[in-house]
Amino acid sequence: MKAIRHHAYGGPDVLELEDVPAPEPGDEDVLIRVRAAAVGPGEWHLMHGMPYVLRAMSGLSRPKGSILGTDFSGQVEAVGRAVTDFRPGDEVFGCAGGAFAEYVTVRHDGPLLPKPAGLTFEQAAAVPTSAITALLGLRDHARVGPGRHVLVNGASGGIGTLAIQIARSLGAEVTAVCRSANEDLVRGLGAAHVIDYTRESFTSPGTTARYDVILDNVGNHPLSACRRVLTDRGTLIPNSGKGGRLLGPMNRILAGHLHAIFSRRRFVNYVARPTKDLLTDVRDLLEEGALTPVVDRTYALTDAREAMRHFETGHPAGKIVVTV
Repeated sequence: MKAIRHHAYGGPDVLELEDVPAPEPGDEDVLIRVRAAAVGPGEWHLMHGMPYVLRAMSGLSRPKGSILGTDFSGQVEAVGRAVTDFRPGDEVFGCAGGAFAEYVTVRHDGPLLPKPAGLTFEQAAAVPTSAITALLGLRDHARVGPGRHVLVNGASGGIGTLAIQIARSLGAEVTAVCRSANEDLVRGLGAAHVIDYTRESFTSPGTTARYDVILDNVGNHPLSACRRVLTDRGTLIPNSGKGGRLLGPMNRILAGHLHAIFSRRRFVNYVARPTKDLLTDVRDLLEEGALTPVVDRTYALTDAREAMRHFETGHPAGKIVVTV
C-alpha cells in the first residue's frame, strides 16, 4: 500500500510517499480502507521531532520510519474472527496510528464508530482528536455550563472551531479570538463576541472583560496576563504544544501549576486520549446537529508535503484533510 513516512526530522520536504506492507488484522481488529485523514499538531511534532523529549519514543537521531496520521474515516475492508460489531463495507471514523496510508487497523473496541450518515469522509476525519480535546477541557475539566463565559484563543483553527460549538452546546457565552478574516466563520459557529488579535489583545491591561474559562490553543500570552482576565475562580486550559525545543510546553505547564498554588484560579492540563466512549459523545453531538466540522482545504495523499506546508504557514480556518 501507499503511505506517508519520514526518515529524517525537519520540514515538509522530509515526507515521502512509499510502498509499505499493508497491515494484517488480528482476531480483535478491523481493517479499514482509509478515505480521508486529518492533519494536526501531532503530525507536525512527529515530523519535526520537537520537542526533543519526544524523540525518546520516535527515534533519537532520526525517526523510526513510522507512518504519520491519527484521525481518519473510511470503509471496513475486513474484520478479525472475534469481531461482530463491524462488517465489510461499513463506513467508519476514528483514531489510529498510521492513518496517512491506504489501510489502517484498529481494535474493534477502540476509538472506532460508524460514520454519521450526514457527514462526508473529509468532514468525519476532521473531528475525532480535536473534538475530544475540546470536550474534555470544557465539559469535564472546566465544567462549563449555562451562564459561563468562555474565551477560545485560536478560535478559527481545527480545535477552536469545534470548541466554540461545544461551549455553546453546554450553554456558555463564547468570545472568539482570531483574525478579522475569520469573524463571519466563528460568529456562524456560535461566538457572541470576536476579538481580532491583529488589532487588540484579550489580555490588554485596560480590558474589563473577565472569563470563567480560557481555552488557549495558541500560548502567545504570558500566564500572568491570562490569569488577570480570569474571574476569581476561573480556569485556564493551555492547549498549545509551543515551548522550548527540549521540553516543549512543559515549562509553561509547570509555571501554570505554580501560579495556581497562590490563587483560587485553576490551571488545567491533560492529555486527550481518544476512547470509544469519548468518540461516542462526539458522535452524539454531530448527529444532534450541535457540531459541524469545518474543513479548510483537502489535499491528495500524494500532496502530503503541501498539506503540511499549508498547516505550518497558511493559518487554516478549520482542519486540513488528506484524501486517499
